[in-house]
Amino acid sequence: MPEASIASAGPVDPALIEDLVAASRILAQHGVLDAWGHVSMRHPNNPERYLLSCARAAGLVTADDIMEFDIDSNPVDQRGRRMFLERYIHGEAFRARPDVNAVVHSHSPTVIPFTVTDEPLRAVSHIASFLANGCPCFEIRDVGLTQGLLVTTKEQGAALAKVLGNNPVALLRGHGNLVVAGDIPRAVHRALYTEMNAQQLATALSFRKPIKYVQPDEMQDPKRLIDAWEIWKHEAMKDMK
Repeated sequence: MPEASIASAGPVDPALIEDLVAASRILAQHGVLDAWGHVSMRHPNNPERYLLSCARAAGLVTADDIMEFDIDSNPVDQRGRRMFLERYIHGEAFRARPDVNAVVHSHSPTVIPFTVTDEPLRAVSHIASFLANGCPCFEIRDVGLTQGLLVTTKEQGAALAKVLGNNPVALLRGHGNLVVAGDIPRAVHRALYTEMNAQQLATALSFRKPIKYVQPDEMQDPKRLIDAWEIWKHEAMKDMK
């Protein structure tokens, strides 16, 4: 689709853009995102649009890097900027899940072993209790390869969104994970604590003792998530002031 034929959904509150920038930098600072991970948010004016940075390392993202895309992951105003090949992960997640307003795709390091073994990733910490029902795992060969294990087409993105279902997290075999939430702070929390829970579970498994997992009836959202968000954002953004 020609770039000029896609109308913008309009300006976005700079405070929301700042939160999107902060999300990328927070997750990079905590080692969840690397040079290729990314965070997006649904456009507040149009559910058929979303915002995602140009192809740039998460720890370097600024407000000027944020681009608008339609739900098919076409850019509204590319201006020669490079785009993430895997932007279809975001567009298809937003399409499939009207309740989702923020998406994270990461190569969260400790999660990877849980994508290539039969060991399920389940919650062992109350702060990661959103994982109590486990995480489905996407097998890209079920839909077909394009560029190795990368999700580079709408069809692959849609297949991943189908595997995600109503869950907050889906794993990608040998690749990483997809995290969704209703807002940016909660998406950051889930992405960060998915990695932390994987570390804790790996340690617990090394004890070779029975594990008492968090049960579904013990699931809870943090009562004061804003406290965590404030310190995460402060630490990630202080050098930009």
